[in-house]
Amino acid sequence: MHPAEVEAERHAQRMRESLDLEMREVKDGVLRMGSYVEEQILAAHDALVTRDAGLAAKVIASDGRVNETQRAVAGIVAMTIATQAPVARDLRFLMALDRVTYELERIGDHAGSVAKQARKLAGVTSMVTYDELTPMAQLAARQVRDVVMALVDIDEEVARRVAQRDDEIDRLYHQVFDDVLTEMRTDPAKVDPGTRILFAAHYLERIGDRVTNIAEDVVFLATGEVEDLNP
Repeated sequence: MHPAEVEAERHAQRMRESLDLEMREVKDGVLRMGSYVEEQILAAHDALVTRDAGLAAKVIASDGRVNETQRAVAGIVAMTIATQAPVARDLRFLMALDRVTYELERIGDHAGSVAKQARKLAGVTSMVTYDELTPMAQLAARQVRDVVMALVDIDEEVARRVAQRDDEIDRLYHQVFDDVLTEMRTDPAKVDPGTRILFAAHYLERIGDRVTNIAEDVVFLATGEVEDLNP
């Protein structure tokens, strides 16, 4: 092989290794974001059901690390595209990861909004039934974990299963809405706390929708087809 060809091959290998390293960094960032957001959802739920203002404040403050990680990942993606000039599948994957960090950041915002409702409920003595919030929050957290892993593995089958489970979150949300509304009608003292619970349930339901958006990105990566998984 001609020396110039050897050098060109070595250069291509170094570029590939550098691209692989940067893509691993992006994947790691997305995994961290997913872990942070999962923790936020569960902690926000705990703050809500225990009416713990201190825990709610911690959840709200923790949103900073999610935002910081999102900015860091976006920076790596931009630098990788500019310096490595990835093509085809690699470029599509990087752009999908960038979109997913936005969705995760918004999920973190929704968890923070649940915590804000918890903070407003601290000290309120009027109790409202909201048993379905616990399975809602647990399922939402699980959805985040599963869809992030589906993304990293580009696992279409898992992504589709995750999207299907959004129907259960919707069902639980409507049950919370009906139960709380019934209580609010029977006791004026429950109107304000009931409204807070309804807001919190709405934010958990929105998490499910954003998880479905991520699942659709996974399906696109796996198949090249744009598909609405929650028609």
